[in-house]
Amino acid sequence: MSRQSSKLARRIDYWRPGIVPFALPFTLLTGWGLWTYRPNGTPLGWILTIVWSLPAIGVLVGLQGAVLIRRRHRRRHEMAPPAEVSNDLLIVLVPTIGRHDTYPALERSVQSYVEHLPLYFTQLRIDVLTEEGCEAEERIDRLAATDPLIRVVSVPRSYRTANGTRFKARANHYSHELRIEEGEARDEVWVLHMDDDTGVGPDTAAALAQFINRQRRATPDEVKHMAQGILTYPREHAANRFTWFADSVRPADDIARFRALTGTGTPIAGVHGELLVLRASVEATIGWDFGPKAIVEDAQLALTFCSRYPGRSDWFNGRCYGASPATVRDFVKQRERWSWGLVALCFNRTIPLRHRWFLAVCVATWILGPLQHIGMILAFAWLSGSMNTSPVAQSIVLLWALNFAYVIWTYWEGLRLNSLVSRGGHRHWWEPVAVVALIPVFSVLEGLGGFRGFLKFIRGEENQFVVIAKPV
Repeated sequence: MSRQSSKLARRIDYWRPGIVPFALPFTLLTGWGLWTYRPNGTPLGWILTIVWSLPAIGVLVGLQGAVLIRRRHRRRHEMAPPAEVSNDLLIVLVPTIGRHDTYPALERSVQSYVEHLPLYFTQLRIDVLTEEGCEAEERIDRLAATDPLIRVVSVPRSYRTANGTRFKARANHYSHELRIEEGEARDEVWVLHMDDDTGVGPDTAAALAQFINRQRRATPDEVKHMAQGILTYPREHAANRFTWFADSVRPADDIARFRALTGTGTPIAGVHGELLVLRASVEATIGWDFGPKAIVEDAQLALTFCSRYPGRSDWFNGRCYGASPATVRDFVKQRERWSWGLVALCFNRTIPLRHRWFLAVCVATWILGPLQHIGMILAFAWLSGSMNTSPVAQSIVLLWALNFAYVIWTYWEGLRLNSLVSRGGHRHWWEPVAVVALIPVFSVLEGLGGFRGFLKFIRGEENQFVVIAKPV
């Protein structure tokens, strides 16, 4: 193995999900639960049994994803940089609202594409997708003039889709139609969807080229049309250390649920809009015209993909580098929008139930988050006159321990992943302690955003696509 490959293999070793951060909490929680168990056939006992057991389905899927990554680790040589660059055309699509407060992050991200992607792609174009007359239009045009790889695609204000789609999906659909018109909806053309605050590194380019080159060598039964990588948050991109801690859950979700589902061919948990690569010819058959209520267009694309191309998605060990919300208020607003759109998607009958049910279970678990909080449960127990918070059967204790240990594992591992991509590449000694101690606070914020999105859906409020600023 070459020195470069050996160095990468050692680095990948640090990315392997840990066992102890899950096994230790699970053992302690199981022992405590069995020791303190008291039979509880009260209404509170039944409510607790149902609400606290509901996450188990998603937890089991997440653990499967972590196991799959550990198994892939045994084939380190497959993760080495590709011997040859990719000759396929890669189009990086970067939609932006084009505000002045979002421009600094956009500039950082676009410069990272220009710097790192040409190392592995001989054919490359970066399309910055804006709205005609946007606030930062002149700054974006000046950015495009700095390098011939950058092209600004401006969506006309008068543009309307057939189904009346709005927001980011409308812009994506315009770009999709433009590629068809320009003759780029071909098998050897790939579209890399990125957010305007999310950059790449040399490791991203290598992993992406490796995935695309692998499709050229695959048999017709093995070829993939879509793939998702890992979204991480470097510490130096964070304007707020608290929200950076709270976002530890996101990269852990990528190496858990998304690895298990998208990585095995059927992305029924959805996908996120960053580091999502899709064959242009396949995207051309789906498009983004999902209607005026679509505000989680990436998840809807994934569920539609499941119906049309079952077994054709994959996961790759590449990372992109984003930024957490700058304030707690923005953090909750972000979760609210996701919840609002995902609840609507779960009730969307144009998508087969077999592709919606898992997402519906995960969203229901999220919305019920406030009822799962230990503080809320103790308050209910005190009001009911009984402090017995045991489930109706002792065997349920194992399920609860599994769920709670998994939550600890996601924050612990997610913090580790975010720290690895940060300057210095390690956690400060106090950060894991702080993150675990703050999990009850994070769960309140996550649950609050999820529940507020659910309320907006059942009230039938007008859809809004809230874009939060993420300062550099």
